[in-house]
Amino acid sequence: MKAADTKTSDTEAVKINAENAENQAAESDKIKNREQRTRENPCKGPVNNRKVAVIGCGFVGASIAFTLMQRSIFSEMVLIDRDRKKAEGEALDISHGLPYSAPMEIYAGDYDDITDAALIVIAAGANQKQGETRLDLIDKNLAIFSQIIPEIKKRDCQGILLVVTNPVDILTYAAIKMSGFSPQRVIGSGTVLDTARLKYLIGRSLDVDARSVHAVIIGEHGDSELAVWSGANISGVDLTHFCELRGIAHYKVMTQRIYTEVRDSAYEIIQRKGATYYGIAMAVAKIAESISRDEHSILPVSALLSGEYGIEGLCLSIPSVVGSKGVEKVLEIPLSGTEQRELTASAKALSAAVEHANRAAEEIKK
Repeated sequence: MKAADTKTSDTEAVKINAENAENQAAESDKIKNREQRTRENPCKGPVNNRKVAVIGCGFVGASIAFTLMQRSIFSEMVLIDRDRKKAEGEALDISHGLPYSAPMEIYAGDYDDITDAALIVIAAGANQKQGETRLDLIDKNLAIFSQIIPEIKKRDCQGILLVVTNPVDILTYAAIKMSGFSPQRVIGSGTVLDTARLKYLIGRSLDVDARSVHAVIIGEHGDSELAVWSGANISGVDLTHFCELRGIAHYKVMTQRIYTEVRDSAYEIIQRKGATYYGIAMAVAKIAESISRDEHSILPVSALLSGEYGIEGLCLSIPSVVGSKGVEKVLEIPLSGTEQRELTASAKALSAAVEHANRAAEEIKK
């Protein structure tokens, strides 16, 4: 190699080292600034309405983070996982797409970074495996929540907790008890995804835009959930009448088939690909939008009932007004006699599991 070439190579190496040093310094400054903001923002201070935290970076958590980035709901997102490198990798991967989205700061962090988050999404937990019901996951995920919720409580965060981990109704109840937060501020993703599945399948069956379908799944996010057929309509046209207009004679056969497909969707997907994560990510994004933008959307989230439908002390998925303060109002929508009995049965199916969650919460308080 010529002397001139050697000199050029050395100069380029110096430039690269200088650039690396600058990048490291910039990243170090960012971390220091975040730490400074955390110190300056006491736990009971105002929340940053443009900040979200996602706890758990598995398939579901990473898909939620990616979807939130695409929807440009927030300007800052912190990812937390017990495997710090996994959170760092997801943050880097998602950040690399930002030139094609809106500006957003995405980084891996720890629980000190969540103090000013307006929304804290909890997606950490064991996945449902083939042959398992959501209720089979109770013990595994209660144990995980017993590590996560105290960390959130310790920092006295003032944002909204959005529980996504299954069994979501039980874990939403457990999160309320373990955190001591107002039930208004602790929401489960509930049957928002199930309702989307219902609308999709009705739309496919009737050859109409699923966005024109108004129908809802309520009760447990699980095997005892029920479809409220008595109130279902297509842009104001009663579903039974719309079926007649479409020439569908076997209404009950169609609705039973659709309900079964909705209820068993997770099992079918898990059997084919091992896990479900895209649909729930989009459902969570919808809830996040309603909270961040104070939309007052009516969504079937899992919320603590206080006498609605004659049910008290359980978290069930019921249409509720959702805004920046969390669950603003649980709605008692009209139900047929059969639907009311099915909802009561769904509540009973969860009662024993709730007692189990109560005992776990008491252990944590000791």
